[in-house]
Order: sequence, then structure tokens, then C-alpha cells
Amino acid sequence: MHRGAGLAFRWARKMASSGVEPQILVQYLVLRKDLSQAPFSWPAGALVAQACHAATAALHIHRDHPHTAAYLRDLGRMRKVVLEAADERTLKELAETLQQKNVDHMLWLEQPENIATCLALRPYPKEEVSQYLKKYRLFK
Repeated sequence: MHRGAGLAFRWARKMASSGVEPQILVQYLVLRKDLSQAPFSWPAGALVAQACHAATAALHIHRDHPHTAAYLRDLGRMRKVVLEAADERTLKELAETLQQKNVDHMLWLEQPENIATCLALRPYPKEEVSQYLKKYRLFK
């Protein structure tokens, strides 16, 4: 185990034993469902990689935000929710809405094709972003 991870787990146990409940932060990802179906038929591993790229990029870009810092400090309590978008158009429309509402996110573009595959928000309290994501279901 990474040395920093041990410190994070000890900190989480200390918070739990003190009765202080840290704010629950969630990182939401929205992955294109059509990429898993014909005519694309991407393998599961390729889709997982797209989600990982988007999540990592969003965390890196927003690493100085207090919510991101808190999320990364408490490794034992990380929460991610992966939702599905029907297609690229739907994913880009969500990105545009989030941009207009000043919701921090990263739209991952697979290269060299330059196609949008996944969108990841930085960690947020669920109640701050659920209104933008409620029409998307869990990725299956």
C-alpha cells in the first residue's frame, strides 16, 4: 500500500471515531453507451480506460479546489458514480450545460480521432450537481 494511503485511512478512522462526519463528495462520470454497441463495439477495457482518463484529468485540472483536495485526502471514502450518455451529441450537450452553469468538469477527447468519450466532474457534494445529472442512468 502507498505510504500516503495509510495516512488517509488513519485520518478517516480518526474522523469516524470522533463522531465528526466529513462531507460526502462524489465524482460523477458520464460515459458514452453507444461506444459499447455496433458499429463501434469497443471492448469493456477500452471504455474503462476512457472513464479513467477523464476522471484522472478532472482531478488533476481541479487539484487545487478544496473539494478535490478533501476527496484525495480521504482515499478510503472515495465515491464515483458512472452514468451513461446515449451518444456523442448527448455528451457534448451535457458539457455545454455544465459550462454554462459553471460546473467544473473535463470532457475527455480520445486522440487522434478527437471524439468525445467521457465527461468527468471534479468531486462535488451530490446535492450541488444532481439537477444536471438526474436524467442519466447508471452505466450498464
